[in-house]
Amino acid sequence: MNIILLGHPGSGKGTEAKLIQKKYGIPHISTGDIFRAISQKNTELGRRAKELIGAGDFVPDDITIQVVKERLSKYDCKKGLILDGFPRNLNQAKELDKTVKIDKVIHLHIDDETAVKRLSARWQCKKCGIIYGINMRPRLDNLCDKCKERLYQREDDKPELVRKRIEIYHDETTPLIEYYKNKGIYSTVDGERGVEEVFEEVCKLLEK
Repeated sequence: MNIILLGHPGSGKGTEAKLIQKKYGIPHISTGDIFRAISQKNTELGRRAKELIGAGDFVPDDITIQVVKERLSKYDCKKGLILDGFPRNLNQAKELDKTVKIDKVIHLHIDDETAVKRLSARWQCKKCGIIYGINMRPRLDNLCDKCKERLYQREDDKPELVRKRIEIYHDETTPLIEYYKNKGIYSTVDGERGVEEVFEEVCKLLEK
């Protein structure tokens, strides 16, 4: 099954995608994770990605589409995949249609202020990757429970950049709702609830 998770920054797409991956054994493909990894490399693309992410902007379509198509060509995607953060706009959606057939699109719906609150409270460990936030705080301030490394906040999780990302989301991603509704593969879930409650509903939709 090929699945797209849509939703605001901070709607829980990454968290739910990991749970889907664990239960159904299909890869979670996050463009955000891909480009954050690329931005750590001292290459022309890495430096450009780092600059864009730091400003709260997105990588241009031509580069994003190329990187995603390359990832989708890998063997582990043959039996299904979960896309998180892609497509971001209609151009990307139409290009994706040329590559794979999407079976389900699930929109994790939250309001703007919930997104700002969740992301502004999000801190991450550089060593093990654990993310702390409103629903999971470290026992010691600013230190990871697991490896005791100092936590950091991503540039694009700072409140001013969160609001910019939300504005771009509304401008570019909202039209995808009608696009996928017209294909008959779109469903929406209330993402304001707890992780497990949301996951239970997501699984029901996937197994229809």
